[in-house]
Amino acid sequence: MKISFLTPAQTEFEEAMQYHDEQRVGLGIEFSKEVVQALDRISHYPEAWSQLSSRIRRCLVNRFPYSVIYEVRSELLIIVAIQHHHRKPESWRSSVK
Repeated sequence: MKISFLTPAQTEFEEAMQYHDEQRVGLGIEFSKEVVQALDRISHYPEAWSQLSSRIRRCLVNRFPYSVIYEVRSELLIIVAIQHHHRKPESWRSSVK
């Protein structure tokens, strides 16, 4: 399954990696690996995760208070947001049209 990040989601991901690396060297890489593992789980079982709307689902990231918010279209996985659980948890809605 092909994975495509919306621009805001890519920015969130990069900023979160940078933030975690500033907290402890290497933590950004650990965060990135957990997100990649979540993406792998989603790719294998796209319908297995919690529905947030008729088209949008959420998969929790292990070890970090983040979720991958996504939409599946045929063989395309669209990443809508890499959402922190405590910072504007509904902000992903503005990315979905």
